[in-house]
Amino acid sequence: MAESLKAQLREDLTAAMKNRDALRASTLRMALTAIANEEVAGKEARELSDADVMSVLGKEAKNRRESVTAYRDAGRDDLADREQAEGVILAEYLPAPITTDELHAIVDDAVSAAAADGKSGMAAMGIVMKAVQAKVAGRAPGDEVAAAVKARLET
Repeated sequence: MAESLKAQLREDLTAAMKNRDALRASTLRMALTAIANEEVAGKEARELSDADVMSVLGKEAKNRRESVTAYRDAGRDDLADREQAEGVILAEYLPAPITTDELHAIVDDAVSAAAADGKSGMAAMGIVMKAVQAKVAGRAPGDEVAAAVKARLET
């Protein structure tokens, strides 16, 4: 059986600490803390699946991208560089981003399936979004997916 993503993060944290790689170690600690917080959020504690762990890592990577922009705008290049480096480390654990062409092909397939079920135009938005999100799972930002679906349904 393949090793879980969470276990891989723990092993990599241990290796980073042994190698005295402070940036990687602090980034992985932060990621594991975010995962642990997600596990205890809600009414009862639960063990996250790899897909859930990837979702948490995706949110953390998005936070890093937003922070880089904010720090650069504020003239704090030192902090922006650190956030950017953390984002690169997190990206190692995430699936490769989907290309625009791949996204459009998935959207087209979902729209065709919705049309086969008798839904068309903006009335099919929910059905198409659900189908597309299931296929892109963390490889594309939700707002990008929604924009692609909306543009396709409006044509």
